[in-house]
Amino acid sequence: MARVRTGGAKRWKDRSSIAGEAYVAGIQNPRVDWAQATAASAAAWGQGVQAAISNKSFEKGVQKAGSARQISRAVAVGRDRFIEGVNLGESAYSAGIAPYLQVIENLTLPPRYAKGDPRNLKRVEAVTVALRQKKLAGG
Repeated sequence: MARVRTGGAKRWKDRSSIAGEAYVAGIQNPRVDWAQATAASAAAWGQGVQAAISNKSFEKGVQKAGSARQISRAVAVGRDRFIEGVNLGESAYSAGIAPYLQVIENLTLPPRYAKGDPRNLKRVEAVTVALRQKKLAGG
């Protein structure tokens, strides 16, 4: 019979806390290119997603975790990671949103009517349609 050692979580935490350099080295020198391997797994991903839908795995996981865990973990680790992520992602955000802002800037909107006039919804529709077309065209 196999024997399980105790204290695994503490060993994992202790060893992981000093493994930052090894983590970076692994990311920078992968055995297989991430983009190629990920693209090649598209069929398996789809099958896994369909199996998870059939098994209701998402709902089960949400119910198991519960709202209290989501809130406590988001507060405990999310605040600092959120701020750091935003700071690190500024240039990517700017580059990603630029094509959509250009679409909005180049739109000729229908005329504006009095406040509350339902014809004003045509202005919203024009923006929505143009942005959706841009997204479907690949940004």
